[in-house]
Amino acid sequence: MPQPNQSATVPTDSHSPPGKKPSFLSNLGADLPASLVVFLVALPLSLGIAAASGAPIMAGLIAAAVGGIVAGSLGGSPLQVSGPAAGLTVVVAGLVDEFGWQVTCAITAAAGVVQLLMGVSRIGRAALAVSPVVVKAMLAGIGITIILQQLHVLLGGQAAGSAIENLTGLPAAITNVELHSALLGLAVVAILLTWKFLPAAVRKIPGPLAAVVAVTALSVAVAPSVERISFSGSIFDAIALPSLPEGNWRAAAMAIITVALIASIESLLSAVAVDKMGGSRTNLNRELVGQGSANVVSGMLGGLPVTGVIVRSATNVEAGAKSRNSAILHGMWVLVFSALFAGLIQLIPLAVLAGLLLVIGAKLIKVADIRTSLRTGDLLVYSVTLVCVVVLNLLEGVIIGLALAALCVLWRVLRAQIQAHAPSAGALPWRVTIAGSCSFFALPRLNRVLHSVPEGQDVVVELNADYLDHAFREALVAWQKQQRNTGASVILEEHGTTAFSDAEDNTPQRQDPREFPLPPRTSWLPSGATPADDDGGRLPLRSILLGIDKYHRRHADKVRPLVQDLTEGQNPDTLFVACVDSRVNPNLITSSGPGDLLTLRNIGNVVCNDGRDASIDSALSFAVKGLSVDSIVICGHSNCGAMKAVIADAEGAAPDMGSGFDAWLEHARPSYSALLAGHPVALAAAAEGYSRLDQLSMVNVALQLRKLEEHPVTGPALASGHVQATGLFYDICTARVVLVTPVGIEQLDPSMAVRA
Repeated sequence: MPQPNQSATVPTDSHSPPGKKPSFLSNLGADLPASLVVFLVALPLSLGIAAASGAPIMAGLIAAAVGGIVAGSLGGSPLQVSGPAAGLTVVVAGLVDEFGWQVTCAITAAAGVVQLLMGVSRIGRAALAVSPVVVKAMLAGIGITIILQQLHVLLGGQAAGSAIENLTGLPAAITNVELHSALLGLAVVAILLTWKFLPAAVRKIPGPLAAVVAVTALSVAVAPSVERISFSGSIFDAIALPSLPEGNWRAAAMAIITVALIASIESLLSAVAVDKMGGSRTNLNRELVGQGSANVVSGMLGGLPVTGVIVRSATNVEAGAKSRNSAILHGMWVLVFSALFAGLIQLIPLAVLAGLLLVIGAKLIKVADIRTSLRTGDLLVYSVTLVCVVVLNLLEGVIIGLALAALCVLWRVLRAQIQAHAPSAGALPWRVTIAGSCSFFALPRLNRVLHSVPEGQDVVVELNADYLDHAFREALVAWQKQQRNTGASVILEEHGTTAFSDAEDNTPQRQDPREFPLPPRTSWLPSGATPADDDGGRLPLRSILLGIDKYHRRHADKVRPLVQDLTEGQNPDTLFVACVDSRVNPNLITSSGPGDLLTLRNIGNVVCNDGRDASIDSALSFAVKGLSVDSIVICGHSNCGAMKAVIADAEGAAPDMGSGFDAWLEHARPSYSALLAGHPVALAAAAEGYSRLDQLSMVNVALQLRKLEEHPVTGPALASGHVQATGLFYDICTARVVLVTPVGIEQLDPSMAVRA
């Protein structure tokens, strides 16, 4: 048996038919050009992220090459591209300042081991159990930190160690601006902001690459003395073996966990986003293994931490990549360029990379995320997380954000909405509305609201609970008794998924939502009362008026959209012939709404085909000729009073209901004769254990169907196939519907049919 987590396994690395493993060459026509596009985007981004992290410039290219080759080969997302990410620049910069570069490399490798263990332990999906608003706020905070840092570099100065220092130092940096650096950086920003407005032929060149190349060429001509990237040797000379920290192991351990968690979350969220864009399907546990392996290799070679990067991945999808070969090839192009053309990199001014990073940082701050958090009530979590990431540090900001998000969830889940509504003009009783999770946490508010209702006032309590514990029920019952002792009535209406009675003796639990139609009034009138009796007082019409009041409060707004299109006319598809019995609700048992059924009700659900009843004939004519219904249903029911009267009449014990009632029974008496003659429907019903009375009801349905075939209006319509006739039997005690045919019966409830 497959394990639950195996559902995310990727059977193939492309969109090829299942079962056919694509070869390297099968998708090369799409993957090769896509890899070149991703390489051109990744090159300047990797250099900029390395500069922002305070790491050696070549560390960014090492991470890009390793991310492409290792994570691309081993990861679980076939279209995701990995490399150094802007989301970890703040963390890495802090680690370099605290531990030095080689210890930071060791932390990166150790974080990769943690990711490997997470992947092997198959907890990939658990890493997604992080509030998205915290992740979005974290990225926005990183974006603000990058902007404050790189503004100093763009102005020709040096960035400070914290965002607050960078913010307070901006006036001085502006005063001492190095004009050439500022103009070059602003030129990069201008090119990137206007790139999307250029012709499509021009935009085939990645914007970051075009901006860096164009402004670097300009700087060689007009500002040769501006500060540029500097390093010695090629990418192979930049390889630096990691070293262990000298003491402060607790801080190093926290750094490992921080890098592992942030890199994992960013990679998995990016993979999920790529799946939505490219139609791929990621194995999240395998993706963690791939990312962890890449970080181990990158850390051991002196590279930056590696994550899945949404910018490069989106570029990969848009460029038409079909498999993981595109990501692998992009890593190889980075490696080849870094080995053969490293000298060209040293021509790039630092201000050019600063301009590139300013745009990257700004893109991490999404106005859409702020609007979403405002609409969903998460603005507080977003704001606090963002401020804490900027003012404190990334780890503390994320922890505070997650804690606040958890508290908000607890508040929303545990909080019950309890309100008292005074009657308008004294015409209606007081209303107390209770909605949400009704637990002991809500008792203070419950008692405050309940005791705001004056003594002696009638009250309707509307309970819409998805969770209800014994303490809450006990408090509500105690108040109900107190209120009734003052001479008032208290009616409890239940609309939620949890039954009030269940909280008395059972362990409280959340119930599955149930779609249930309007219950009878006896279910929400006081216990033991009838529609005409409330706490001992006669209510000749009041129960109906209370029901209308409840309808206006609970259902009218939901019904209104359903009937707006029916204002000018009706177009039902079925004529439903049913007994007048109050226990039979045609719309209920057919899950129908307004305008679906044209209903004809009479004693015994009978049809006349001899022209003796104008009401039945006119209803059939209106349904078939006037409304062109598609079907006619004859529905009988169990314990039918009309069928009882037929049996009693045949046995000489007919009740005295008047001559009109006796004449009406003439339409149903042939059914009794058919029962005695051993009608096939009666035999089938008897075989399933139905009583003689219910057998008669089913036989009666079968005979009424035959009358429809003989009727001058419905007969031709049935014969031509324009109308269909169906027989039903509603078993009141089981609330199930049975199909009645001319020769037998059939269980329509799937569970009963299987049992049968």
